[in-house]
Amino acid sequence: MATQVSQIDDVTTNPPAANDADDGYRPSTDEPFMTRRQQAYFRNKLLRWKDAILQDAAGTLNQLQVDSLREADLTDRASSETDWSIELRTRDRQRKLVSKIEAAIRRIDEGEYGYCEVTGEPISLGRLEARPIATMTLEAQERHERNEKISRED
Repeated sequence: MATQVSQIDDVTTNPPAANDADDGYRPSTDEPFMTRRQQAYFRNKLLRWKDAILQDAAGTLNQLQVDSLREADLTDRASSETDWSIELRTRDRQRKLVSKIEAAIRRIDEGEYGYCEVTGEPISLGRLEARPIATMTLEAQERHERNEKISRED
C-alpha cells in the first residue's frame, strides 16, 4: 500500500512530463506570450494530468471493491484501515486538484490563462511548466502566503 500511496502523491503533485507532446514543442521566452500554440501545449498538459489522476482514482475504486478489511489479526486490520484512510484523503486532495485543472482549462478558453489574477502580469513559463494550475506570479503568491500566515497568527 505504501508504494501505491507514493505513486498517487507523485501524480497529485507532478503534472505529466512535457515531453509527451506530439511534436516535442516546449514554450519558449523567445516567442510572444500565450500564443495559440502555447495555449494548446498547456491545455494538453492539463488534460493529460487530469486523465492520469482520474485513472488512478478508478484504480483505487476498483481496489477498494476487490480488497476487504477481513484480516483476522487486529493489528493487520488497523494497519489496512490506516492505509485506506490515507488513500482516501489523497483522493480527496486529487478531487480538489481536478477542479483546479478544470478551472485552468476554462481560463485558457477565456484567454485569461497565464496571467496573474492579482496583478494581471504574465506568469513565468517556468512556473506554468512546473505548476500549470498557477493563478499568480511567484511574487504575488509569496505575498499572499505571507499575508495568510500573518492573519493565521492573529
